[in-house]
Amino acid sequence: MTEKGHLPVLPSQVLEFIDPGRDGLYVDCTLGLAGHALAILGANPRARLVGLDRDALSLEAARDRLRRHAGRVTLYHADFKDLPSLDIPFDRVRGVLGDFGLSSFQLDAPERGFSFTREGPLDMRMDLRSKTTAAKILNTYPEGKLADVLARYGELSQTRRLAREIAHLRKLGRLETTSDLRVLLERFYRWRPQKGRIHPAAKAFQALRIEVNRELEGLDEFIEAVVRRVGPGTRLVFISFHSLEDRLVKRAFLRLAATAGGASPRLRVLTRKPVMAGEEEVAANSRARSAKLRAAETV
Repeated sequence: MTEKGHLPVLPSQVLEFIDPGRDGLYVDCTLGLAGHALAILGANPRARLVGLDRDALSLEAARDRLRRHAGRVTLYHADFKDLPSLDIPFDRVRGVLGDFGLSSFQLDAPERGFSFTREGPLDMRMDLRSKTTAAKILNTYPEGKLADVLARYGELSQTRRLAREIAHLRKLGRLETTSDLRVLLERFYRWRPQKGRIHPAAKAFQALRIEVNRELEGLDEFIEAVVRRVGPGTRLVFISFHSLEDRLVKRAFLRLAATAGGASPRLRVLTRKPVMAGEEEVAANSRARSAKLRAAETV
């Protein structure tokens, strides 16, 4: 694995909304390679940081990058959804950040199976302790369930027929690597590169990754649990990379900011629309193209 080319997305916007100049504790609940964490710590020498990541390999790389700030940093090998149950001083938390995308560190590792452009096993686990891989899903899910996953999380068409084709190939033992799946998808969808079109493998790999890692399960409950634990004035900053995730964050924010039925709002939404990267950042970091940032503050 390599850290080469790693750039955090929307770095200036994250700093603007999380407001790290305030003394207290900041939580990066999807630490990755600590790009955002380093920016927060660099912006305030008195700030302390808690970092979480379910990927043990990323966590160790982040630990090394954060070495010079070791006295101000506490790291946990944990899923971001575990944050509300951690024994940390939530009354001192001033900001919570979640970047829900993959890092270049993960995408550039063929053995992790996240990228359809690199030959590797159909793995896609963020937490290597998990028993569920993309290969297990492709080889064991009933056709109907597999079709539903590809349609819901990948927004692909003709997934019933696609699932039948997958079932046929798995019986023949011809669906074992990322390249096997990419070739199938290119043939099935008669793929030809065309400006503005998304490769069908990008959609299918996204769907499988979401299913493998249960990425969308409990996201709205997580946001509500965090809001209950922290005090007023805490900034929540979340970055999503596909519409399903962004929609969950948006709806959770709006629900917690609502005053319907005389209820007191628990959040103040800071971003009327999602904040996105400008052309200059996208040119320097293609991963930023699909990033959407939403921010809110507890009241």
